[in-house]
Amino acid sequence: MQRLMRVRVLWSIHRSCPRFRPAPRHLRCQYFSEALKWNDYDVPEEFNFAGDVLDYWAQMEKEGKRGPNPALWWVNDEGDEVKWSFGEMTDLTCRAANVLSQTCGLQPGDHLLLLLPRVPEWWLVAMSCIRTGIVFIPATTQLKARDILYRLQLSKAKAIVTTETLAPEVDSVAPQCPALKSKLLVSDHNHQGWLNFPSLVKSASPDYTCIKSKTRDPMAVFFTSGSTGYPKMAKHSHGFALRSCLPSCRKWLQLKTSDICWCLSDPGWILSTIGSLTEPWAAGSTAFIHHMPRFNPKVIVQTLFKYPITYCLAAPSIYRMILRENFTSLRFPTLEHCITGGEALLPQEQEQWKKQTGLLLYDIYGQSETGSACGILRGLKVKPGSMGKALPPFEIQIIDNEGNILPPQTEGNIGIRIKPARPLGIFLGYEGDPVKTAEVECGDFYNTGDKATMDAEGYFWFLGRTDDIINASGYRIGPAEVENALAEHPAVAESAVVSSPDPVRGEVVKAFIVLTPPFLSHDRDQLAAELQQHVKSVTAPYKYPRKVEFVPELPKTITGKIKRNELRRKEFVQK
Repeated sequence: MQRLMRVRVLWSIHRSCPRFRPAPRHLRCQYFSEALKWNDYDVPEEFNFAGDVLDYWAQMEKEGKRGPNPALWWVNDEGDEVKWSFGEMTDLTCRAANVLSQTCGLQPGDHLLLLLPRVPEWWLVAMSCIRTGIVFIPATTQLKARDILYRLQLSKAKAIVTTETLAPEVDSVAPQCPALKSKLLVSDHNHQGWLNFPSLVKSASPDYTCIKSKTRDPMAVFFTSGSTGYPKMAKHSHGFALRSCLPSCRKWLQLKTSDICWCLSDPGWILSTIGSLTEPWAAGSTAFIHHMPRFNPKVIVQTLFKYPITYCLAAPSIYRMILRENFTSLRFPTLEHCITGGEALLPQEQEQWKKQTGLLLYDIYGQSETGSACGILRGLKVKPGSMGKALPPFEIQIIDNEGNILPPQTEGNIGIRIKPARPLGIFLGYEGDPVKTAEVECGDFYNTGDKATMDAEGYFWFLGRTDDIINASGYRIGPAEVENALAEHPAVAESAVVSSPDPVRGEVVKAFIVLTPPFLSHDRDQLAAELQQHVKSVTAPYKYPRKVEFVPELPKTITGKIKRNELRRKEFVQK
């Protein structure tokens, strides 16, 4: 019975694999029809993405049943290039697994902090951790010493992998981290107190037996953005990677082995793990990586023209930067599908992208706790401004604070059903913090803490974080609504909208605005009045900001999310 369940789950990617026998046709059809009713009975007891997926595609390559595209295609601004086939990835990750388990003495369940930029070794370390059962913890290279200290101490990581640039930061805090036993450096040179990871991998044995991990065993920990407090550790199981293999979930991107997939997300965030690892490799596609220290719209456009990229996933700000450059041509020769997520996308930006590229922008929504939760399935109708429908196997509803489901067009919390069965892909809980874990459970749902509405067709419309909603004279206003309106004005480079105390109305809308260079010398009072009138003209008049403050920059988390809570707190403390 267990074998049959495993076959049902992995049929779409393993139908030719000699280790698996395809399920009878009636069971496959039944699976597709029941995909949204996923439960614990259907989930296989064991699953490991390295052994069950990466090694499968390596075998397909060996048998000539997959095309010539590499598994990993890495380039940089200097013209360097690395191409690893699935067979080479299997060989290298087995070698790296021996380094982690034998040289470093790490055991299944131990934590490893993965602090690398977009270099091939990031994918090598992540996959070798999965292969060994070591829990990897991605982190952005933008972290400073105190951020690294916080993550090492909270996670009790026994190992860290990083670069020469960040090694001094790690060394400055390592004495305060008693759990840290192994420091591995991705470098061409040896450094005292550090193990040279590339050299160790090169000399290690390629013989390694992949661990038989349980599907519900922990696989990775992603630190939350910290937009409402200190970052928490969202722990995910191997089921997080299995989700990308499900036939119902594969309908989201509809990737093929011939696709070249470019995800521009920082490798420290969950979106990168999804967009540049689990999703492309579940389909046998190529993960394309361009190592850019800073986002440069000209380099991004050049890359899309130069390389046969078919799929692109990037934050709205990336597409926005490209559109503002006024390129003569954005008709990319091979690009077929564009996805965006992580922040609000303006409807006019979607329309402008379509006009200039001929391609739609498909929005997604998710968190460190959920991965991709809502989105527009490829081929599904795009509603500008909407973040799409629930992605399988999640059931998402708009709920009140007690977990009751609210009717369409009603503002409430975005809730993901976790009872009677916890769906694949949602986090197991906040590592080491059962209190915080319990706080986000709301009846039968996980309460995301985000406010939205759902229309009659099941499309979700984002309003903002629960704490960000402004209650002005009885009107409830989401900051995204006002920020989107402000963004349409050429004077506004960035804005953050929060509540501000008012003796008459209780709260009013206040906008903190970063100006674009051409408007820096304008009269501020006149410009504030102009922006207020602009908001009144493009959205409901009651939403306009009664207070406007021009600032040189906005406070942000390490992920680039605006710290509205910090701005709001200052407003109420000052009064």
